Amino acid sequence: MTLLEEVLLNHSEGTIAILDSEIPNGNYIPLDLSVFNRDLNPLDISNPSVCQAYIDKVLKNDSFSIAFGGYLERRNLYSKSPGFAVKGEEERNIHLGIDFWAKAGTRVIAPLGGVVHSFKNNAVSGDYGPTIILRHDLDGIQFYTLYGHLSIESLQGLYKNKEFRAGEALATLGDTPVNVNYAPHLHFQIIQDLGSFAGDYPGVCAQKDLQGYQKNCPDPNLLLKITPPYIG
Repeated sequence: MTLLEEVLLNHSEGTIAILDSEIPNGNYIPLDLSVFNRDLNPLDISNPSVCQAYIDKVLKNDSFSIAFGGYLERRNLYSKSPGFAVKGEEERNIHLGIDFWAKAGTRVIAPLGGVVHSFKNNAVSGDYGPTIILRHDLDGIQFYTLYGHLSIESLQGLYKNKEFRAGEALATLGDTPVNVNYAPHLHFQIIQDLGSFAGDYPGVCAQKDLQGYQKNCPDPNLLLKITPPYIG
């Protein structure tokens, strides 16, 4: 376990809210969008309407409000998006964060205190759409959290180094046209070294690059503790 992973794991003992704090923790249900989920075989999961219908079915069957999951999940979700399957290159299909699938307009809550590092509307189809990156300093360790697929309104009034306290409303989720062709959800990712990126960072990688990205992007569940085990 890296030092950052230890810091994240030891930050709290209980679950940390990342969506509307009025939604009980018990209303979250794990969602499997991996290539190994046989229920997805007949479905074009890259179609946002088809994806949403499947998510709605999972939520309705079990009476939950939010579906979540996806860290290091190998998916077919990106198969029709430009940039994920470039000719002559290995396909990027391994997800590096946790997705929280919920209704557009759902509030996003800052899980940690931090300041705005950068923000951007990544408006290319298949990308994040409106995105915010916060910088954090926790127990002497600096790292970043990325929030993708937000509403356009979420970027209004932001500026570099604007402070957000833990538990404060940070943004709201965007709808499918705004989040560039996905069913509404939050992409949440922890990044140790952001490099030269601003308002953006890869959220999906190829198998050949997984070792480096996995080291740089630890499991968000270490911090959020939505469900055990907390070590991915």
